[in-house]
Amino acid sequence: MNSLPAVGTQAATAPPVHDPRLVPAAIVVWVSTLVGLLWTWWVAAVCGVLAAVCGCVLAWRLTRHRIGLHRWLGAAGALFVCGLLTAGPTSARLYASEHDPLREAARRGPHAQLRVTLAERPRPLRSPGYADRPGGARSVLIPADVETAAVSGRPVASTGRVLLIAPAKGWSSALPGQRATLGGTLAPARPGELTTAVVHVRGPPRHSTTAAWWQRGAESVRAALRSASQVLQPEPAGLLPGLVVGDTSGLPGIVEEEFLSAGLSHLTAVSGTNVAIVCGAVLLLARWCRLGPFTSAGGAAIALVGYVVLVGYEPSVLRAGFMGAVGLLALVLGRQRSALPALGAAVCVLVLYDPGLATSMGFALSVVATAGLVLVAPRWASALCRRGVPVGLAQGIAVPVAAFLVTAPVIAGMAGEVSVVSVAANVVAAPVVAPVTVLGVLAAVLAPMWSPGAELLVHMAGPGVSWLISVARRAAAIPGAVLPWPPGWWGGVLALGVVVLLAVALRHRGARTALVVLVVGLLLVIPARLVVSPWPPHDWVLVACDVGQGDGIVLATGEQDRALVVDTGPEPGSMDRCLDRLGVERVPLVVLSHLHADHVGGLAAVFDGRSVGAIAVGPGRTPDWAWRDVTERASAHGTRVVRLHIGDRLSWPSLRLDVMGPRYVPSEQGDDGTEVNNSSVVLRATTTAGRVLLTGDVELAAQADLLASGADLRAEVLKIPHHGSRYSLPPFLSAVAPRIALVSVGADNGYGHPNPGTLRGASSRGALVARTDTGGDTAIVGSDGQPAVVRRGRSP
Repeated sequence: MNSLPAVGTQAATAPPVHDPRLVPAAIVVWVSTLVGLLWTWWVAAVCGVLAAVCGCVLAWRLTRHRIGLHRWLGAAGALFVCGLLTAGPTSARLYASEHDPLREAARRGPHAQLRVTLAERPRPLRSPGYADRPGGARSVLIPADVETAAVSGRPVASTGRVLLIAPAKGWSSALPGQRATLGGTLAPARPGELTTAVVHVRGPPRHSTTAAWWQRGAESVRAALRSASQVLQPEPAGLLPGLVVGDTSGLPGIVEEEFLSAGLSHLTAVSGTNVAIVCGAVLLLARWCRLGPFTSAGGAAIALVGYVVLVGYEPSVLRAGFMGAVGLLALVLGRQRSALPALGAAVCVLVLYDPGLATSMGFALSVVATAGLVLVAPRWASALCRRGVPVGLAQGIAVPVAAFLVTAPVIAGMAGEVSVVSVAANVVAAPVVAPVTVLGVLAAVLAPMWSPGAELLVHMAGPGVSWLISVARRAAAIPGAVLPWPPGWWGGVLALGVVVLLAVALRHRGARTALVVLVVGLLLVIPARLVVSPWPPHDWVLVACDVGQGDGIVLATGEQDRALVVDTGPEPGSMDRCLDRLGVERVPLVVLSHLHADHVGGLAAVFDGRSVGAIAVGPGRTPDWAWRDVTERASAHGTRVVRLHIGDRLSWPSLRLDVMGPRYVPSEQGDDGTEVNNSSVVLRATTTAGRVLLTGDVELAAQADLLASGADLRAEVLKIPHHGSRYSLPPFLSAVAPRIALVSVGADNGYGHPNPGTLRGASSRGALVARTDTGGDTAIVGSDGQPAVVRRGRSP
């Protein structure tokens, strides 16, 4: 989403009359390519031919009747030319992609050897639990153009585009323009895209060439900025490069999720906002130096080119440059009428250059947001000014409101959710975005030459970056900040209808009054218990947090605002919100059953605003990255890491923990998943609601060892091992004989968890099955050993 700053008062006081002549051509190019990608190539060709015929007919009528000849003949010519280009080169590219041999081969999943040219910078693939580990994500995504290909040892004639899913080690430092040889497994690409196949790459690139000098120079500048940013705290240090050059490799996962929920994620992606701020700063400096309009425009153009090279000239950045240049061009020329033609030309050029943009959500948001800022925001700002609102404040309100309303149907239809705090968050964040961006760009330019000066600029930008994090965090924490919405075309149409109703309500006094009455009536009619959640239950002893596909257990100690945490889920955001809902401020002990990502990925959330006494682990030390992450995070907070042994007992006023496992400890632990699972710490918690057996991810061998030990495994509540997988022994379930079987599992996961047979086995033994994927946060309540289940319900 773009947010273009207005310079001067014209936009707020006199809405311009726009020139729509290029709009038909832009619509033809976009819609024809879109339907060609979604259906088949010849549909785009037919649409292009029809558009070209319409352009000819329109030109003939204008010439014959001399109706608006000078004004509309150019529009007819643009429609004719764009129709021909769509019917010709664009349809040919769609045909080539649709019939590329790799597309058909990918359906069988064979091994392939490819020689490719990298088209964009690697983007980290955020896997749950790995977002905050040292070194970043495990994998990266890289679009690449195929030069030669061999499938199962046989050469195929392919020149299409593929998407590489490659290990971060060896690929994260790759640059656009490099040529490399690789091997991997083919997989089908998503439908409706120009990409012919996805390649799961094995190992580092081979026979890689050197990138162009400007790519290497841009990467050195980005690296210098990342280094200079380290003078700030970890979260601002990771965010600043994202705000300035779109580099989110060091951005903590919890911050990224909060920005998404608050509707501020566009700030961490290079957009028209960044381009307009950088070029606008150059224009203001040129005006201050009393330079002429051509010199000022030249300086802004140089800044634009330099910034695009610094960030990277992949299609997403080129799109942002075009969209940012829409507002900049209008300001430089002093012709507000030029904004809409520039937007139409940008759509035509970009889609003809890269037809894959036609189905891109980012492209759709950029176009729609820019159109809203060009067509809607100036009128609303002018209306506010007529009512006595200062110009700057009027623009500050009109821009985010217009951007939110015009993009809401696109986001709702494609993402299936709407951020209701987006407008407020953007209004509050807006004052610091431009200063932080300018200071960050100056720091990036200065960092390779003079690091102390760059660090000084980073320090100056630090308060603004921290402010943005605070705004995102507080906005995301508001109940109902993100509302679920029906996805797909119907969801988008429904959201569009709501937007139209809101626009009508804002335009007419009677409708505004009715809207206020409706809102007040709903607040009075809806029971207070639905507005203010009764969560948590007052007598809770255990809560299985809805952390997705992972474990995150909280145990009450009987002391106010204190609780134990057993495992932390795959990512920080869900765990942090669960602890906030429970009012937990002090955590005497965090127990990590084992070091798989779905159990340790959210550890950062436990430290966020809370005191932690110690971290307890079992004998396992693999995966290596997870163990390093745990020890380094504990050291950074001055927290001890202790090892639990069988027979250890820990007590609090209303809680006692007995360590019962792992009894299965392999002699040489590797990275084998089953080995790590079987080394899970097994705890028996004695609570006021009865005994609870917490089993981590123990599988068959570890369960058998627990049975063979002769230990008393009986418990009123059993946390089903390994998210309810099929690896549960019936004798183990019988030995525990639980009244409640708790399954911590993610909705629609790809592992087939929970297994129906395991659930039937628990139910047939008289246990009530409670699942976090269907019930959300799930609490065990009760006293005198009589447990019961209270479900909070799924979060949006």
